[in-house]
Formats: sequence, structure tokens, C-alpha cells
Amino acid sequence: MIDAVEQKRFCILVVDDEASNIDVLSHILKDKYKLFIAKSGESAVKIARDNLPDLILLDIIMPSMDGFDTLAQLKKSEITSNIPVIFVTGQDGKEHETLGLNLGAVDYITKPFHNVIVEARVRTQMKLVEQMRIIERMSIMDELTDLPNRRYFNDQLIREWGRSIRETASITLFIIDVDNFKNYNDTYGHPQGDTLLQEISMVFKNSLRRPGDFVARWGGEEFIMLLPHTDIKGALEVAERVRSGVEELTIPCADGTLTNTTVSIGISFERPVINMPVSGFVSRADRALYAAKDAGRNRTCLYKEGM
Repeated sequence: MIDAVEQKRFCILVVDDEASNIDVLSHILKDKYKLFIAKSGESAVKIARDNLPDLILLDIIMPSMDGFDTLAQLKKSEITSNIPVIFVTGQDGKEHETLGLNLGAVDYITKPFHNVIVEARVRTQMKLVEQMRIIERMSIMDELTDLPNRRYFNDQLIREWGRSIRETASITLFIIDVDNFKNYNDTYGHPQGDTLLQEISMVFKNSLRRPGDFVARWGGEEFIMLLPHTDIKGALEVAERVRSGVEELTIPCADGTLTNTTVSIGISFERPVINMPVSGFVSRADRALYAAKDAGRNRTCLYKEGM
């Protein structure tokens, strides 16, 4: 059973087979956090995978799958391995505490529950979660454009490439280059060039309509866009939305001068199979981009064999 309380900033999964314990913990936490409830280890693992809570409060003594086995299952999965787990126990034994910490638990809460202690230990873990999110965001985001950076995009590309192979699905890649960006910088100055990159980044974001579509800053004035489960027709529609959106954009300077720019787009479309390298997928989009530039810029070019 999943029981969700009203949406809060952080989510907690409470796992306990005793209804009375669930009621007490819910009463303590429900006003500050969104709660999911599981009454067995098996359902806890499923709920954790489906909902990715920020913290799990996990009872040790449960039928079928106890807390130690449940934690071991959570740690085995890449999806749930980093979710912090606080063990909840009525036992007072150093051996249980040692075992739990060795398995990866971050803390213990003992029964009977004391409101102040429960709140304090949960609050401590949530502060750590928030700090880790800030650090993670700084490591994967481009500071200027607020788009993901190249490193994070590479991780996403490998993940989606593998998924496309497993699902025998198509996948499309754009490499987008700002036309004559050096001339723009030389004419209007580097701060204005930064403004231009920020403005067109918003166009890229707004051009994507599906949750799985993804855009990142590839480096300098180059951007890269990934469209899983997209056919050629759909890809060309998105590319035109990007190209025309940038062409229609007006970027004001500090002195009131109005400027504009265009982009060229290279597209690589593939239905990958096992042992097909992802590097070729990227290089084909890059070759298509150069073909678009050679053809006069401000256009889209789909990679064709022999290009």
C-alpha cells in the first residue's frame, strides 16, 4: 500500500509492518514531508524504485524480508543505492547497529519514538541531501547557460543509447552551432556574447516538448540535443522549431542596439544495435553540421551516407 500525504519538498518512505509504528511516525513527519508507506521489505524496494524518496526509515524486524535484506536489495540497484536509510528498531544491540552501518545505513532511531529525536535525525539527513544536490548540480551544470554540461550529457547519451539498443528504438542527435559567433563577439563584446548564449539557450529549452528530450552545452558556442524515440519526421520538426526560434530572436544590447543571430544544425538519426559504437553517432552529427555550414548556414542538415 502506498499512502502519500500532501506534496512537500522532501519525500520519506516509511517501512514498517506494524500499523501503530506507521501512525506514530506519520504523525511526527507528515506536516513537513511527503510520506510513502510500505508494510514489507518487498513493497519497500518497489516503492523506492518507482518514487525515489529522499530518505527511507526502515524497520529491522519484519516478516519474509527483514530490514537488513531490504537494505541489501536497495544497495544492489543503481537506482536506489544512494538513497539514505535510517534503521528503525526496538532492539538495543551493538551487533545490529554495526551490521546496519556496514550495510550502508546512515543512522538509527530506536523505539519507543521520541518526537524531538526523530525530527532532529531526519532533519540532519535532509540537510545532507540538500547539500549533495547542490554539489551535484554544480558539477553537471554549465554556469553561464544553466544547461547541463558536456560531462553530464555524455552520461545521458550512453544511457539512452543503451536503452535504444534494448528497446530496438530510434534515437536522434543534434549538434547546434551559433553562426559567426566570433564576429558577434568582436562586434558587440564578450559580455554581449554571453547574453546571446543565454538567450538562445532558452530557445533550445522551450523547443523541447517531451520529458525525455535533452539539451546541453557542448562547449563554446556549440550545443547538443538528444531526442530518444524520435523518427526523422519528428526530428526535423524539432530542428526547424529550434532554427526558426533563434532566427526570430532579438537580443538587445546595453545601449539599446538590437541584434540577432542564426544557428546551423547537424542531425544524426540511428536505430542502434548491439556493438554499434556511440562515437560514430556523434561524429555523423558533426559531419552533418559542417555540411549545413558549407551550404550557407542558418539551416539543418541530416547526415547521409558518404557525407
